Amino acid sequence: MSHIIAASTSIDLTKRLRLASEDRLTVIRPDQVPATPGQLLAMFDEDVEVTTLVLDVTDGQVDRDRALEFSRRLDSQANPLAVLLVSDQPDTLALTAMRARVQDIVPVGIGIEDLRVTLRAAEEVAGRRSGRSAVADDSAFGRVITVASPKGGVGKTTVATNIAASLAEKSPQGTVIVDLDVQFGDVAAALDLEPTYTLGDVATTAVPDLIGLKALLTQHPSGLQVVAGVRSPAEADRIDPRLVGELLQVLRREFRYVVVDSAPGMSEETLTALDHTTDLVLVTTLDVPGIRGLRKELDLLEELGLPPHTRHIVINMFDRTGGISVTDAEATLKHNADIVLPRSPRVARSTNQGTPLVSLHPRDKVSQDLQSLVSRFAPLASRRGRRGTSRIWSKP
Repeated sequence: MSHIIAASTSIDLTKRLRLASEDRLTVIRPDQVPATPGQLLAMFDEDVEVTTLVLDVTDGQVDRDRALEFSRRLDSQANPLAVLLVSDQPDTLALTAMRARVQDIVPVGIGIEDLRVTLRAAEEVAGRRSGRSAVADDSAFGRVITVASPKGGVGKTTVATNIAASLAEKSPQGTVIVDLDVQFGDVAAALDLEPTYTLGDVATTAVPDLIGLKALLTQHPSGLQVVAGVRSPAEADRIDPRLVGELLQVLRREFRYVVVDSAPGMSEETLTALDHTTDLVLVTTLDVPGIRGLRKELDLLEELGLPPHTRHIVINMFDRTGGISVTDAEATLKHNADIVLPRSPRVARSTNQGTPLVSLHPRDKVSQDLQSLVSRFAPLASRRGRRGTSRIWSKP
């Protein structure tokens, strides 16, 4: 069984590490960290498979420069051991750590569940470097929730950002949203963000390693991480769908929840995302073009053999005066609607303010329905692999 070494004097940190690693942990004092990787591994019996080294660089416990040099030596020796740094200044350390081939920077106050995901990701990296599979169980990977629709104007981005915001409340450092509408994505605008980097910086050349990728993300005040959409439609031609797949693979190793806001229809990028999707949220409005379009999309998914683990149909902006009932829509779709969101002026106002409705008005009926949908994705382990879903609304 894989083993983790932590160099720290923090009782709180080592307690969380022990819980997150299921007691596969050896704690040493910072001054016990040897000069070379070989000396470190020599401290253990040959049958102990050490995969991860956690160095606490807060308050000078492990000298930062020494920790970075240790990571460089590991990389130069092609050693499979993955190095994590615990820091209270992760942003200022990110670039230097990336160059030193540090696997990840762990925030001081990280929760146990997020820490567990980070440790699993490090073990997986160590396993790939050594030519073995450190974690064979797919539960080591995060959940990929793709929000899609056959046409625009149905509130897909609003649904996606609210799902992401609600998941971020449960896992602030473990949730990321990817704007995969490569021409007209507006996730950043919906969250009132001014990103420095966008999808165009991530998916046009080789996807960087984890530290490099984190430096390209935009952080929302809630802790939600964002891969923002491109600055202009002209950048869309440079997006490589193959790299989109690599990006999602890297993200799901690091994050507990990866929310994808896809482009309307079935673009090449959307099809790539579906290859990695565990949960598909299909959004439509209660009108003839929307319902018929969704019926075609459902048929196409079956033809392509791309059924996700779970599928959730959302009817958005429901209005009783529209002339089409939910029952009529379900008959056309040949599927039950899982959630029906009523039309609400609060939704438009929250979008214009750049604050998701679930954060701005958590007691609103639409917020509560969205949170009920989110409860199907969290916790991660209890839902994986389940196909059947129950209705969470009262039919009008």
